[in-house]
Amino acid sequence: MTLKAAVAELPLGGGKGVIMHSAGEPLSRRRRHAALLDFADLVESLGGRYITAEDVGTSSRDMSVIAERTSHVAGLSRGRGGSGDPSPLTALGVLEAIRATCERAFGEPSLAGRSVCVLGLGHVGSRVARLCSRAGAAVTVSDVVPGLHELADALGARWIEPRHAIRTRVDVLVPCALGGLLTERTVTGLRCRAIAGAANNQLQTDGVAELLDRRGILWAPDFVANAGGLINIAEEIGGYDAAAARVRVRSIGDTLRRIYDRAARDQSTPLAAAMVLAHARLRSATGAD
Repeated sequence: MTLKAAVAELPLGGGKGVIMHSAGEPLSRRRRHAALLDFADLVESLGGRYITAEDVGTSSRDMSVIAERTSHVAGLSRGRGGSGDPSPLTALGVLEAIRATCERAFGEPSLAGRSVCVLGLGHVGSRVARLCSRAGAAVTVSDVVPGLHELADALGARWIEPRHAIRTRVDVLVPCALGGLLTERTVTGLRCRAIAGAANNQLQTDGVAELLDRRGILWAPDFVANAGGLINIAEEIGGYDAAAARVRVRSIGDTLRRIYDRAARDQSTPLAAAMVLAHARLRSATGAD
């Protein structure tokens, strides 16, 4: 999160909040409500040093519950003065990342005629698949939830079983589920030219970035590509402006172009180039030499 905020030039840090419960014990509505209020009390105790917002497993409705106990919460519904669900802006940023990556990998940012495979059809992934389809791409989708076949049909997309998805032959692989997908083992079986998606922590280790580079697969650093939601939330500081948020989210493509330029100039990986940019901005923000 720190790297994501730094690359996006946001005046934010990188705190994360986690609410845990026993995996084998269903979380009733009453217990969920109580857990959210407990978390709100913790956020309030930090006195504004931490601002919470919607992420995996939570919703704008949950943020409204948290707001009962603390004002240090973002991502509230539009009716409550917030920016609402950040997923559409995250998806928009991923689309811009895919376009910038296609431009570098294939010489053309257009998705018309390109083949993409979206892995994970949650709040963000389903929107990314829809945006890619509207942009003219031939879309393949996959998810561990079989019932999402209907979404594939609605998009006119091809469905592929999860165990085969990562090895399908496409121009762009778009990871939008949980992280850790790209490992030394899985990368050897990839049949794509580029990767750009919404999932966090896509690389099992930083060394996988080198392996991708050696295989000639262009990877958009995840903390750059998926920053749209965070950028959108940051716009709530001082008053939310939806149009301004969209403009800033669309700049993700230009940020990636600068990263790809630096990687080519330094003969390094996009990950290394993105890290250089992030640390330079952190030093500038903190006044460190």
